[in-house]
Amino acid sequence: MGLDVTGRYRYPAPNPAWLAHAREEAIDPDLPIIDPHHHLWVEAGIPYLLDQLLADLGEGHRIDATVFVQAHYAYRAGGPRHLTPVGETEAVAAIAAEAARRGAATAVAAGIVAHADLMLGDAVEEVLAAHMDAADGRLRGIRHSVSRDELFPDGIVLRPSPAGMLADPAYRAGLARVQAAGLVYDAMLYHRQIPELIALARAMPDLTIILDHIGCIIGVGPYEGRADENFERWSQDMADLARCPNVRVKIGGFGMIICGARWHERDAPPSSIELADAWRPYVDRCIALFGADRCMFESNFPVDKAMYSYATLWNAFKRLAAGASATEKHALFAGTATASYGLSLPALADAHNG
Repeated sequence: MGLDVTGRYRYPAPNPAWLAHAREEAIDPDLPIIDPHHHLWVEAGIPYLLDQLLADLGEGHRIDATVFVQAHYAYRAGGPRHLTPVGETEAVAAIAAEAARRGAATAVAAGIVAHADLMLGDAVEEVLAAHMDAADGRLRGIRHSVSRDELFPDGIVLRPSPAGMLADPAYRAGLARVQAAGLVYDAMLYHRQIPELIALARAMPDLTIILDHIGCIIGVGPYEGRADENFERWSQDMADLARCPNVRVKIGGFGMIICGARWHERDAPPSSIELADAWRPYVDRCIALFGADRCMFESNFPVDKAMYSYATLWNAFKRLAAGASATEKHALFAGTATASYGLSLPALADAHNG
Protein backbone atom coordinates (compact mmCIF):
# COMPACT_ATOMS: atom_id res chain seq x y z
CA MET A 1 0.00 0.00 0.00
CA GLY A 2 2.09 2.89 -1.30
CA LEU A 3 2.13 6.63 -0.81
CA ASP A 4 3.05 9.13 -3.50
CA VAL A 5 5.29 12.19 -3.14
CA THR A 6 2.39 14.19 -1.69
CA GLY A 7 1.92 11.66 1.11
CA ARG A 8 -1.41 10.53 -0.33
CA TYR A 9 -2.40 6.96 -1.12
CA ARG A 10 -1.99 5.64 -4.66
CA TYR A 11 -4.62 3.43 -6.20
CA PRO A 12 -2.94 0.31 -7.61
CA ALA A 13 -3.48 -0.35 -11.30
CA PRO A 14 -5.42 -3.49 -12.27
CA ASN A 15 -3.15 -6.42 -13.11
CA PRO A 16 -4.78 -8.59 -15.82
CA ALA A 17 -2.34 -11.48 -15.32
CA TRP A 18 -3.08 -11.58 -11.58
CA LEU A 19 -6.84 -11.36 -12.13
CA ALA A 20 -6.63 -14.30 -14.54
CA HIS A 21 -5.62 -16.57 -11.64
CA ALA A 22 -9.21 -16.59 -10.36
CA ARG A 23 -11.91 -16.83 -13.00
CA GLU A 24 -15.53 -17.50 -12.07
CA GLU A 25 -18.58 -18.36 -14.11
CA ALA A 26 -21.42 -15.91 -13.62
CA ILE A 27 -24.04 -16.91 -11.08
CA ASP A 28 -27.64 -16.44 -12.30
CA PRO A 29 -26.43 -14.98 -15.62
CA ASP A 30 -29.92 -13.92 -16.75
CA LEU A 31 -30.55 -11.58 -13.80
CA PRO A 32 -30.86 -8.03 -15.23
CA ILE A 33 -28.29 -5.62 -13.83
CA ILE A 34 -27.87 -1.87 -14.12
CA ASP A 35 -24.34 -0.90 -13.08
CA PRO A 36 -24.98 2.57 -11.61
CA HIS A 37 -21.38 3.60 -10.99
CA HIS A 38 -18.33 3.22 -13.19
CA HIS A 39 -15.71 5.50 -14.68
CA LEU A 40 -13.98 5.96 -18.01
CA TRP A 41 -10.50 7.45 -18.08
CA VAL A 42 -6.82 7.23 -18.90
CA GLU A 43 -4.81 7.01 -15.68
CA ALA A 44 -0.99 6.90 -15.69
CA GLY A 45 -1.18 6.20 -19.40
CA ILE A 46 -3.46 3.17 -18.87
CA PRO A 47 -6.85 3.48 -20.57
CA TYR A 48 -10.15 2.28 -19.23
CA LEU A 49 -12.34 3.28 -22.12
CA LEU A 50 -14.90 1.50 -24.28
CA ASP A 51 -12.84 -1.56 -25.22
CA GLN A 52 -11.81 -2.22 -21.62
CA LEU A 53 -15.33 -1.62 -20.29
CA LEU A 54 -16.91 -3.91 -22.88
CA ALA A 55 -14.43 -6.65 -22.00
CA ASP A 56 -15.57 -6.48 -18.36
CA LEU A 57 -19.24 -6.28 -19.30
CA GLY A 58 -18.76 -9.42 -21.35
CA GLU A 59 -17.65 -11.62 -18.43
CA GLY A 60 -20.98 -13.42 -18.22
CA HIS A 61 -23.41 -11.24 -16.27
CA ARG A 62 -26.40 -9.58 -17.92
CA ILE A 63 -25.57 -5.87 -17.71
CA ASP A 64 -28.44 -4.06 -19.38
CA ALA A 65 -27.08 -0.54 -18.84
CA THR A 66 -24.49 1.50 -17.01
CA VAL A 67 -24.25 4.92 -15.43
CA PHE A 68 -21.00 6.82 -15.89
CA VAL A 69 -19.84 8.95 -12.96
CA GLN A 70 -17.46 11.87 -13.36
CA ALA A 71 -13.76 11.09 -13.16
CA HIS A 72 -11.98 14.23 -14.42
CA TYR A 73 -11.56 12.67 -17.87
CA ALA A 74 -11.20 14.60 -21.14
CA TYR A 75 -11.83 18.04 -19.67
CA ARG A 76 -11.68 20.86 -22.19
CA ALA A 77 -8.18 22.26 -22.56
CA GLY A 78 -9.36 25.81 -23.10
CA GLY A 79 -12.29 28.13 -22.64
CA PRO A 80 -13.94 29.31 -19.41
CA ARG A 81 -12.70 27.26 -16.47
CA HIS A 82 -16.14 26.51 -15.10
CA LEU A 83 -17.10 24.87 -18.40
CA THR A 84 -14.03 22.62 -18.76
CA PRO A 85 -15.82 19.59 -17.19
CA VAL A 86 -18.26 19.65 -20.11
CA GLY A 87 -15.48 18.07 -22.18
CA GLU A 88 -15.91 14.90 -20.13
CA THR A 89 -19.62 14.73 -20.90
CA GLU A 90 -18.91 15.27 -24.60
CA ALA A 91 -16.36 12.45 -24.61
CA VAL A 92 -18.58 10.02 -22.69
CA ALA A 93 -21.59 10.73 -24.89
CA ALA A 94 -19.41 9.93 -27.90
CA ILE A 95 -18.28 6.67 -26.27
CA ALA A 96 -21.90 5.76 -25.54
CA ALA A 97 -22.82 6.42 -29.16
CA GLU A 98 -19.91 4.28 -30.34
CA ALA A 99 -21.03 1.41 -28.10
CA ALA A 100 -24.49 1.59 -29.64
CA ARG A 101 -23.00 1.73 -33.14
CA ARG A 102 -21.07 -1.46 -32.40
CA GLY A 103 -24.27 -3.17 -31.30
CA ALA A 104 -23.18 -3.61 -27.68
CA ALA A 105 -25.58 -5.66 -25.57
CA THR A 106 -25.29 -3.03 -22.84
CA ALA A 107 -26.56 0.54 -23.04
CA VAL A 108 -23.21 2.05 -22.05
CA ALA A 109 -23.50 5.32 -20.12
CA ALA A 110 -27.28 5.34 -20.42
CA GLY A 111 -26.96 7.87 -17.63
CA ILE A 112 -24.18 10.40 -17.05
CA VAL A 113 -23.36 11.95 -13.68
CA ALA A 114 -21.24 14.97 -14.54
CA HIS A 115 -19.15 17.39 -12.52
CA ALA A 116 -20.07 21.01 -11.92
CA ASP A 117 -18.66 23.44 -9.39
CA LEU A 118 -21.65 23.85 -7.09
CA MET A 119 -19.91 26.71 -5.30
CA LEU A 120 -20.93 28.79 -8.31
CA GLY A 121 -24.35 28.93 -6.70
CA ASP A 122 -27.08 30.10 -9.05
CA ALA A 123 -24.50 30.62 -11.78
CA VAL A 124 -24.03 26.85 -12.06
CA GLU A 125 -27.14 26.86 -14.24
CA GLU A 126 -24.93 27.72 -17.23
CA VAL A 127 -22.79 24.65 -16.59
CA LEU A 128 -25.82 22.39 -16.22
CA ALA A 129 -27.23 23.66 -19.51
CA ALA A 130 -23.90 23.01 -21.25
CA HIS A 131 -23.77 19.46 -19.85
CA MET A 132 -27.33 18.85 -21.05
CA ASP A 133 -26.45 20.02 -24.54
CA ALA A 134 -23.39 17.75 -24.61
CA ALA A 135 -24.99 14.66 -23.05
CA ASP A 136 -27.38 13.77 -25.87
CA GLY A 137 -30.21 13.17 -23.41
CA ARG A 138 -28.08 11.16 -20.99
CA LEU A 139 -27.45 13.68 -18.19
CA ARG A 140 -28.92 12.38 -14.95
CA GLY A 141 -26.95 13.89 -12.08
CA ILE A 142 -24.13 16.03 -10.75
CA ARG A 143 -21.25 15.14 -8.45
CA HIS A 144 -19.00 17.65 -6.70
CA SER A 145 -16.98 15.81 -4.08
CA VAL A 146 -16.81 17.22 -0.56
CA SER A 147 -14.45 14.50 0.71
CA ARG A 148 -12.25 15.49 3.60
CA ASP A 149 -11.22 14.07 6.96
CA GLU A 150 -9.59 16.01 9.79
CA LEU A 151 -7.10 13.19 10.41
CA PHE A 152 -5.81 13.57 6.84
CA PRO A 153 -5.10 17.32 6.53
CA ASP A 154 -3.33 16.83 3.17
CA GLY A 155 -5.98 14.50 1.77
CA ILE A 156 -6.04 10.74 1.28
CA VAL A 157 -6.00 10.18 -2.48
CA LEU A 158 -6.87 13.69 -3.63
CA ARG A 159 -6.50 17.06 -2.01
CA PRO A 160 -9.15 17.59 0.67
CA SER A 161 -12.22 19.62 -0.13
CA PRO A 162 -12.82 22.81 1.88
CA ALA A 163 -14.59 22.31 5.20
CA GLY A 164 -18.32 22.74 5.56
CA MET A 165 -19.25 22.73 1.89
CA LEU A 166 -22.53 20.88 2.35
CA ALA A 167 -23.77 23.67 4.61
CA ASP A 168 -22.35 26.52 2.52
CA PRO A 169 -25.13 28.77 1.14
CA ALA A 170 -23.43 28.92 -2.26
CA TYR A 171 -23.14 25.13 -2.51
CA ARG A 172 -26.77 24.71 -1.50
CA ALA A 173 -27.82 27.33 -4.04
CA GLY A 174 -26.00 25.25 -6.65
CA LEU A 175 -27.82 22.15 -5.45
CA ALA A 176 -31.13 23.99 -5.73
CA ARG A 177 -30.33 24.50 -9.41
CA VAL A 178 -29.52 20.80 -9.74
CA GLN A 179 -32.89 19.95 -8.21
CA ALA A 180 -34.74 22.46 -10.41
CA ALA A 181 -33.14 20.88 -13.48
CA GLY A 182 -34.57 17.49 -12.50
CA LEU A 183 -31.15 16.02 -11.75
CA VAL A 184 -29.96 13.99 -8.79
CA TYR A 185 -27.00 14.73 -6.53
CA ASP A 186 -24.33 12.04 -6.14
CA ALA A 187 -22.67 12.60 -2.76
CA MET A 188 -19.00 11.67 -2.49
CA LEU A 189 -17.67 12.02 1.05
CA TYR A 190 -16.05 10.04 3.87
CA HIS A 191 -17.87 8.23 6.66
CA ARG A 192 -17.33 10.84 9.36
CA GLN A 193 -19.05 13.40 7.12
CA ILE A 194 -22.35 11.52 7.03
CA PRO A 195 -23.87 13.80 9.71
CA GLU A 196 -23.23 16.75 7.38
CA LEU A 197 -25.15 14.93 4.65
CA ILE A 198 -28.01 14.26 7.06
CA ALA A 199 -28.31 17.99 7.71
CA LEU A 200 -28.34 18.67 3.98
CA ALA A 201 -30.95 15.99 3.29
CA ARG A 202 -33.20 17.44 5.97
CA ALA A 203 -32.74 20.99 4.69
CA MET A 204 -33.44 20.02 1.06
CA PRO A 205 -36.03 17.21 1.31
CA ASP A 206 -37.01 17.43 -2.36
CA LEU A 207 -33.46 16.89 -3.63
CA THR A 208 -32.74 13.26 -4.55
CA ILE A 209 -29.39 12.35 -2.97
CA ILE A 210 -27.42 9.22 -3.84
CA LEU A 211 -24.68 8.34 -1.38
CA ASP A 212 -21.68 6.84 -3.13
CA HIS A 213 -19.84 3.79 -1.77
CA ILE A 214 -21.97 3.46 1.40
CA GLY A 215 -20.29 6.60 2.69
CA CYS A 216 -16.70 5.50 2.04
CA ILE A 217 -15.55 4.08 5.38
CA ILE A 218 -11.86 4.97 5.76
CA GLY A 219 -9.70 2.03 6.77
CA VAL A 220 -6.15 3.37 6.49
CA GLY A 221 -3.86 5.55 8.56
CA PRO A 222 -5.37 6.34 11.96
CA TYR A 223 -8.44 4.22 11.11
CA GLU A 224 -6.52 1.02 10.39
CA GLY A 225 -7.19 -1.73 12.94
CA ARG A 226 -10.37 -0.01 14.14
CA ALA A 227 -12.90 -1.83 11.98
CA ASP A 228 -15.37 -2.53 14.77
CA GLU A 229 -15.29 1.04 16.04
CA ASN A 230 -15.60 2.44 12.52
CA PHE A 231 -18.53 0.13 11.78
CA GLU A 232 -20.42 1.17 14.90
CA ARG A 233 -20.04 4.87 14.19
CA TRP A 234 -20.94 4.43 10.53
CA SER A 235 -23.88 2.21 11.42
CA GLN A 236 -25.43 4.75 13.77
CA ASP A 237 -24.95 7.62 11.32
CA MET A 238 -26.48 5.55 8.53
CA ALA A 239 -29.50 4.85 10.74
CA ASP A 240 -30.03 8.60 11.06
CA LEU A 241 -29.48 9.12 7.33
CA ALA A 242 -32.01 6.40 6.50
CA ARG A 243 -34.70 8.53 8.15
CA CYS A 244 -34.30 10.96 5.23
CA PRO A 245 -36.56 9.51 2.51
CA ASN A 246 -34.82 11.45 -0.26
CA VAL A 247 -31.55 9.50 0.16
CA ARG A 248 -30.51 6.40 -1.79
CA VAL A 249 -27.34 4.34 -1.23
CA LYS A 250 -24.88 2.78 -3.64
CA ILE A 251 -23.52 -0.43 -2.17
CA GLY A 252 -19.98 -0.98 -3.38
CA GLY A 253 -16.59 0.67 -3.48
CA PHE A 254 -15.24 -1.96 -1.10
CA GLY A 255 -12.15 -2.36 -3.28
CA MET A 256 -10.91 1.17 -2.69
CA ILE A 257 -7.51 1.16 -1.04
CA ILE A 258 -8.51 4.00 1.30
CA CYS A 259 -11.19 1.71 2.71
CA GLY A 260 -8.46 -0.72 3.73
CA ALA A 261 -8.73 -3.15 0.81
CA ARG A 262 -5.52 -5.16 0.39
CA TRP A 263 -6.66 -8.11 -1.69
CA HIS A 264 -4.15 -7.09 -4.38
CA GLU A 265 -1.25 -8.05 -2.09
CA ARG A 266 -2.19 -11.74 -2.20
CA ASP A 267 -0.77 -14.31 -4.59
CA ALA A 268 -4.22 -14.85 -6.10
CA PRO A 269 -7.42 -12.77 -6.21
CA PRO A 270 -10.23 -13.39 -3.72
CA SER A 271 -13.21 -15.56 -4.56
CA SER A 272 -16.74 -14.21 -4.56
CA ILE A 273 -17.36 -16.27 -1.41
CA GLU A 274 -14.54 -14.47 0.40
CA LEU A 275 -15.80 -11.08 -0.75
CA ALA A 276 -19.37 -11.82 0.27
CA ASP A 277 -18.23 -12.92 3.72
CA ALA A 278 -16.16 -9.76 4.16
CA TRP A 279 -18.87 -7.38 2.96
CA ARG A 280 -21.94 -9.00 4.52
CA PRO A 281 -22.19 -6.86 7.71
CA TYR A 282 -22.16 -3.64 5.68
CA VAL A 283 -24.51 -4.85 2.96
CA ASP A 284 -26.99 -6.34 5.42
CA ARG A 285 -26.97 -3.15 7.48
CA CYS A 286 -27.61 -0.91 4.47
CA ILE A 287 -30.50 -3.01 3.22
CA ALA A 288 -32.00 -3.33 6.71
CA LEU A 289 -31.93 0.44 7.18
CA PHE A 290 -32.86 1.74 3.73
CA GLY A 291 -34.75 -1.18 2.20
CA ALA A 292 -33.95 -2.72 -1.14
CA ASP A 293 -35.90 -0.04 -2.99
CA ARG A 294 -33.40 2.58 -1.80
CA CYS A 295 -30.22 0.53 -2.32
CA MET A 296 -28.35 -0.36 -5.49
CA PHE A 297 -25.25 -2.49 -6.07
CA GLU A 298 -22.43 -0.73 -7.95
CA SER A 299 -19.14 -1.83 -9.52
CA ASN A 300 -17.00 1.29 -9.05
CA PHE A 301 -14.83 -0.02 -11.88
CA PRO A 302 -12.04 0.35 -12.78
CA VAL A 303 -11.05 1.53 -9.27
CA ASP A 304 -12.13 -1.75 -7.67
CA LYS A 305 -10.66 -3.79 -10.52
CA ALA A 306 -7.28 -3.75 -8.77
CA MET A 307 -8.79 -6.12 -6.20
CA TYR A 308 -11.11 -8.47 -8.14
CA SER A 309 -12.68 -9.06 -11.54
CA TYR A 310 -16.03 -7.79 -12.74
CA ALA A 311 -17.47 -11.32 -12.80
CA THR A 312 -16.31 -12.02 -9.25
CA LEU A 313 -17.70 -8.71 -7.97
CA TRP A 314 -21.23 -9.36 -9.24
CA ASN A 315 -21.07 -12.98 -8.08
CA ALA A 316 -20.32 -11.68 -4.58
CA PHE A 317 -23.34 -9.36 -4.71
CA LYS A 318 -25.54 -12.21 -5.95
CA ARG A 319 -24.38 -14.40 -3.07
CA LEU A 320 -25.19 -11.60 -0.64
CA ALA A 321 -28.69 -11.23 -2.11
CA ALA A 322 -29.37 -14.97 -2.27
CA GLY A 323 -31.98 -14.82 0.48
CA ALA A 324 -33.81 -11.80 -0.93
CA SER A 325 -37.17 -12.03 -2.64
CA ALA A 326 -37.46 -11.64 -6.40
CA THR A 327 -38.80 -8.11 -5.89
CA GLU A 328 -35.90 -7.19 -3.63
CA LYS A 329 -33.34 -8.64 -6.04
CA HIS A 330 -34.81 -6.64 -8.90
CA ALA A 331 -34.53 -3.46 -6.85
CA LEU A 332 -30.96 -4.08 -5.70
CA PHE A 333 -29.60 -5.03 -9.11
CA ALA A 334 -31.64 -2.83 -11.43
CA GLY A 335 -34.84 -1.26 -10.16
CA THR A 336 -33.47 1.28 -7.71
CA ALA A 337 -30.86 2.49 -10.19
CA THR A 338 -33.44 2.72 -12.97
CA ALA A 339 -35.85 4.74 -10.83
CA SER A 340 -33.21 6.93 -9.18
CA TYR A 341 -31.61 7.96 -12.46
CA GLY A 342 -34.77 8.00 -14.55
CA LEU A 343 -33.45 5.50 -17.08
CA SER A 344 -35.64 4.36 -19.95
CA LEU A 345 -36.60 0.71 -19.53
CA PRO A 346 -37.81 0.16 -23.13
CA ALA A 347 -34.50 1.52 -24.43
CA LEU A 348 -32.58 -0.76 -22.09
CA ALA A 349 -34.56 -3.81 -23.21
CA ASP A 350 -33.87 -2.97 -26.85
CA ALA A 351 -30.15 -2.60 -26.11
CA HIS A 352 -29.98 -5.99 -24.40
CA ASN A 353 -31.94 -7.76 -27.10
CA GLY A 354 -29.76 -6.27 -29.81
